[in-house]
Amino acid sequence: MMLGLASTLLVVALAIVAAPGALLPDGNDVASAIFHALRWDVLLVVWLAASIAMLARHRFFTPADIDGGGLSDGTPTAKVLQSVLQNTLEQVVLALSVHLIWAATMPRQWQAAIPAAATFFFVGRALFWRGYAHGAPARALGFALTFYPTVALLVVAVGHLVWCLIAG
Repeated sequence: MMLGLASTLLVVALAIVAAPGALLPDGNDVASAIFHALRWDVLLVVWLAASIAMLARHRFFTPADIDGGGLSDGTPTAKVLQSVLQNTLEQVVLALSVHLIWAATMPRQWQAAIPAAATFFFVGRALFWRGYAHGAPARALGFALTFYPTVALLVVAVGHLVWCLIAG
């Protein structure tokens, strides 16, 4: 978890301070920033779709699970896949929301934080999915790389909005 936090702070800070032009929106308006965020957020939605597909495929080929979670007790594999899906859904909703808030409110130079966060999310979900069945230590880095960039952007965005309100 500490590696995930340290990596997040370093990469988000570098993205903001030394943003390469390729990681910035084409324009300097809110619409360009939102479009930029949504292009990168495909990396989040890929994991949501993959999580849904993995559980659906398992249920289709497993007689004990084919009736769905509401009508059966669920095999251990179905329970793991459902838990991964649930956590992924929660993380995607939070990250998409924060990325759109960031895109709409933060300066153009800071928009490179979204590609950094989306890339961390993508890698983090892969590690989380791979480690989930092996317990908390095995999925910790994956969770951290998914969650911490979102929280870091949220904290900075809230701080920026409060500063703008105070500074008037």
